[in-house]
Amino acid sequence: MWRVKSLDAILATAEKKSLHRSLGPVQLTLLGIGAVIGTGIFVLTATAAQKAGPGMMVSFIIAGAVCAVAALCYSELASMVPVAGSAYTYSYAVMGELVAWLVGWALILEYALGASAVAVGWSGHIVGFLDAIGVHIPHALTVGPKIAIGSFLEGGEAGGFINLPAVIITVLVTTLLVIGTKESATVNAVLVAVKVAALTLFIALTIPMITGHMGHFQPFTPRGWGNPLGSSGTGVLGAAASIFFAYVGFDAVSTAAEETRNPQRNVPIGLIGSLLICTVFYLLAAGGAIGAYGAQPLSGPDGVPYLPGSPELAAACTAMGTHTPLVCSKEALAYVLRETGHPFFGQLVALAATIALPSVVLLMMYGQTRIFFVMARDGLLPVGLSAVHKTFKTPWIITIVTGTVVAVFAAFLPVGQLADYSNSGTLFAFAAVSLGVMILRFTDKNRPRPFRTPLLFIVAPASIIGCLVLFLSLDSKSKGLFAVWAVIGLIFYFCYGFWNSNVRRGVTDAEPLVEGPGGAPT
Repeated sequence: MWRVKSLDAILATAEKKSLHRSLGPVQLTLLGIGAVIGTGIFVLTATAAQKAGPGMMVSFIIAGAVCAVAALCYSELASMVPVAGSAYTYSYAVMGELVAWLVGWALILEYALGASAVAVGWSGHIVGFLDAIGVHIPHALTVGPKIAIGSFLEGGEAGGFINLPAVIITVLVTTLLVIGTKESATVNAVLVAVKVAALTLFIALTIPMITGHMGHFQPFTPRGWGNPLGSSGTGVLGAAASIFFAYVGFDAVSTAAEETRNPQRNVPIGLIGSLLICTVFYLLAAGGAIGAYGAQPLSGPDGVPYLPGSPELAAACTAMGTHTPLVCSKEALAYVLRETGHPFFGQLVALAATIALPSVVLLMMYGQTRIFFVMARDGLLPVGLSAVHKTFKTPWIITIVTGTVVAVFAAFLPVGQLADYSNSGTLFAFAAVSLGVMILRFTDKNRPRPFRTPLLFIVAPASIIGCLVLFLSLDSKSKGLFAVWAVIGLIFYFCYGFWNSNVRRGVTDAEPLVEGPGGAPT
């Protein structure tokens, strides 16, 4: 289980089957911004406000700092091993097959549940946009039912049945991926421009309001700093653990390393550049939302704030009718503009998010299918999953399986809970990459490193500790789900992956299945 797939073998395979290198630093940075800016800032601002109040601004800084040190570690590995597969591939080369499997298994939480969260976020925007123009979808078809499965799957609202818009967008994106339609660099750049323009508009309208509403920032930390050893996942650290989702996606830059010109230079630029730009936008947008409208948590009759995403919070918001607090909104930024005398611009922001968020669903689902595809190609998943459609030339089975999982979770769970579930897997993967960089400095010290992480033995431990603190700051349901998910993954690995691994069987350069006549694999 500790067998490794050597860096030389990985690089040789990539050289033999390399993709066309066409991406430069600007395109990579735009790719990172396109993957990062999404539901995290447009929707999770409300979740963060319920957890931390105005202190969520510090939460954005904490989450961004953890991502920054992780990005520096990613940059060294991506420059050494500029191939597809991201954290899974790096872990296979450095720490062995078992760790690689656990990382790949955890990335399912990052990409699949992350796509579900974005789909739910898009649903909130399209429903709010349609409501504003007089088109009303029945409430039962816009949220999941009030459910509780065990101790870690719960959410929904009373009177809810299924989040139909989230399911519809997931089905559409899955169909696009199956038939092979994908975004070009130009389309991605346009969508990035739409999202950045929407955030810029929001910031320009709300920042001037801060001077007249400084009282909105008091109390600054109404729920304290949070307890990483607690179970509620609230306070500034709890909000940082949720807001971490707002930065997830920057590692998509490293998955494009095989298609990048001069990846040793351009991949680090894309990683760090996209993070810096997004962090600045996030802080300004959060400050504008707080100053313009306020962001205090909503409390129950006993004075204790409701848990974000809980049925109790949903019921309290419904009972308040119109002009509810920010924490009740499913389209936070657009809602702030509507409530502060800018309904037209609120509609523009909602429309921009409605147009652009599906691209994030597509990018996350594409990343998930790529990880599955590489794992199946390595023999750790059934090789049949890597079957390529004879007409569309896409891994259609994996894509449909992924789409089904994404749709089911998006149909029944709230966005905040999905984001926390997704973060649990992402934090594990980031910590593994940071550990791997340090190990390689000892086990392969002579290998060329076009980009060397500065102060590695300070930066990498800081990344690992930061990921651990944020993981512990998640609520108990998210930590419990990750533990159950890891156990399921270990069972599957020892029942299948361990015995069928291509490295164990001495198989190299395994090709994916291609359907022949009549659908038979060849």
